[in-house]
Amino acid sequence: MLNFIRRLFIWWEGHTIGTQFAIWRFGKKVGEDQFGNCYFENKDGSRRWVMYEGEADPTKIPAGWHSWMHHTSNDCPVDVDYQPKEWEAEHTPNYTGTAKAYRPRGSMASTQDSAELEPGYSSWSPE
Repeated sequence: MLNFIRRLFIWWEGHTIGTQFAIWRFGKKVGEDQFGNCYFENKDGSRRWVMYEGEADPTKIPAGWHSWMHHTSNDCPVDVDYQPKEWEAEHTPNYTGTAKAYRPRGSMASTQDSAELEPGYSSWSPE
């Protein structure tokens, strides 16, 4: 019973029963990426969506699928055998709000000691 209630309301842990019904009734599966995310579109092709594998993290959408999702390209990566460019970086998760988040030097959130900062900063004076 608890699993049924979770599937009914908790969308961020996967698709709900309502989403499953909408996919069955209005959508068709188009493909899947290397992360296990499944991509769908409605039958007339005007709406596209993704069902994430695991936690819903939009940064897990690869570049080829991202352009298809946002209607930048109508070529589905499965149909055109999309290959990432050599300059495209590998996926890294979004670390915002975690201990691995980027904290620039001099930031109050930085773990670097202020004595380690480079000298040469002088505050502006209006003289």
